Amino acid sequence: MNDTSVNTVQQRSSGILLPVFSLPGSSGIGDIGHPARQFIDFLKKSGQSCWQILPLGPTSTIFGDSPYMSYSAFAGSPFFISLDLLAEQQLLRKEEIETPVFSEYTVDYQQVADHKKKILALAWKRFQAMPKNMRLLEDFIGSHPWCVDYGLFLALKELYQDKPWYAWPAALRQRQPAALAQATREQTALIDYFLFEQYLFFTQWQQLHAYAQEQGIRIIGDLPIYVALDSADVWANQELFQLDQECGEPTHVAGVPPDYFSATGQRWGNPLYRWNTEDLGTKQRLWDWWEQRLRLNFTLVDTLRIDHFRGFESYWAVPAEEETALKGCWLQGPGQPFFEEMERRLGGMSIIAEDLGHITPEVETLLQNLGYPGMKVLLFAFDGDPNNSYLPYNIETNCVVYTGTHDNDTAVGWFLSPEVAPESKQRAKRFANRMDDQAGTFHQDLIYLALSSSADLAVLPMQDVLGFGNDCRLNSPGTTVNNWQWRCAERFFNEAVATGLSDLTRLFGRLPPLDTGKMNGDCAKDSGLPEQSAPSCAL
Repeated sequence: MNDTSVNTVQQRSSGILLPVFSLPGSSGIGDIGHPARQFIDFLKKSGQSCWQILPLGPTSTIFGDSPYMSYSAFAGSPFFISLDLLAEQQLLRKEEIETPVFSEYTVDYQQVADHKKKILALAWKRFQAMPKNMRLLEDFIGSHPWCVDYGLFLALKELYQDKPWYAWPAALRQRQPAALAQATREQTALIDYFLFEQYLFFTQWQQLHAYAQEQGIRIIGDLPIYVALDSADVWANQELFQLDQECGEPTHVAGVPPDYFSATGQRWGNPLYRWNTEDLGTKQRLWDWWEQRLRLNFTLVDTLRIDHFRGFESYWAVPAEEETALKGCWLQGPGQPFFEEMERRLGGMSIIAEDLGHITPEVETLLQNLGYPGMKVLLFAFDGDPNNSYLPYNIETNCVVYTGTHDNDTAVGWFLSPEVAPESKQRAKRFANRMDDQAGTFHQDLIYLALSSSADLAVLPMQDVLGFGNDCRLNSPGTTVNNWQWRCAERFFNEAVATGLSDLTRLFGRLPPLDTGKMNGDCAKDSGLPEQSAPSCAL
């Protein structure tokens, strides 16, 4: 874990939220090679200190390509591997990475998968030809023991035509040693290829992380509290989850009760942890698994945003047979002792707690005792309640303020939405000292409120920096199509946007320490950020 990471959120600063898949690039999806480095350069020019990303794990069309439903809580997505870097390593030839015509505005995951799998297979063939490379792969596997189950899991998924693990033959579903050994022998070649993908991802990511640190940019990762049922994690650790021991399917699943996003709640479907088991051995193994997960993540990022943090205090358990989350109930989570033990084992953690939704006094006490900053989302602030905790004057110092998150509409999209009350829109404008009703400048209003707030850290979605509408929204909770697709074209990371954002960041005292200087007297008159205009992801 980076020794300086614990201080990442405890100084006045700002950053941008942009998923890796949203980066520009020629392969149909953002990658962790040159596009990511160029974005880090843009962040530095803009006076930013942080880059917040979404989870990096492998995604599947079965789960709607959601980064929050992955085959592994440990693995990285092979989609993010840079083919250009492999060409520089002479694992590929330039002519081999010529790409079909991809949209620069959206991700077509199936097209990306077909394209990258074919080319990575060529790289694997060349990689195997060099004994030194194979020794490096062996070293990687030795230092990442989770890879063994992950590689076998993917190989069996392919063998059984993508059926979930709980539909496999009983011997494999129940992980009988003889069946696992036989499957490993029979699938060795395919397993080795999947481990090669992970070697490439982690090697390239560590290079990117090092570059970010050199440029003074801290990476904020995103850790989903739950894992997917059909994942290597659940298959390899079935005793840690609330499962029917006969068939392997969950007895209860995760979700949340009715809230801002859904009148019937959200039934996520993830299996629940056995936090309250009376078997001390199982509890120890569960905590050990979490330690391994956190430890690995802190080698990849400087700070972790923990999604659905309130689930550690108490969690919504929905009977698996229910179609909605209405008939769930609250059960006790591991609470403060869990985090104190993880802090002890890891030597400190830099955590941002996603504390949105139904927050009780018990959750507030847990956060206060741990000292972790929570989140404040300005788009939730303007309902007319003067005690709304998201209002600018109610925002405390130890928190992270956002104009919106990956689950929100964009600022401009929110202002244009007929579902938002006109009074809320007028109220938001008045807080920014604006008397107009212009949607095209509303992102500037929210950015002004975020950066001027007392929150230690302000994070701006890239769509809001650019003033894009809801055609560039990342995710609509409760839906399964047309999510996680938006990409930002390279031309939008330009000098004018960087200068405008840098001026605002300086005005509100959020520049990195070495970049602070004389305040630009003109930056209060004109943010320099673009108004909403024709270019958007819909072009």
